[in-house]
Amino acid sequence: MTSPITSHVLDTALGRPAAGLRVRLDLLDHDGHHKTLAERVTNDQGRIADFVPPGSLGAQTYRLTFETGAWFAAAGRPVFYPHVDVVFTVQDADEHHHIPLLLSPFGYSTYRGT
Repeated sequence: MTSPITSHVLDTALGRPAAGLRVRLDLLDHDGHHKTLAERVTNDQGRIADFVPPGSLGAQTYRLTFETGAWFAAAGRPVFYPHVDVVFTVQDADEHHHIPLLLSPFGYSTYRGT
């Protein structure tokens, strides 16, 4: 089985997956404090499929932090957003939560995928 949280990062400026980008998954509490659950690096296809084991999520708020600044800098590309934080709430812990990131040096977008 796959992780209940997955991600896919695409470099829209180059039209290819963002391989080698570090991503951190945190659990957020009501006071804004966080607990890091996992740190991963995107594979050659820009994907992360193993953040946490199946059945390990609660109906809580989480954050994915994409370390975009270090990734762009390593390629000698401009850095405007040093990181991208995507905060989301899991309502049903039994559902799959896929969070893609469409990325360029000067912009990004995200959505809930399947």
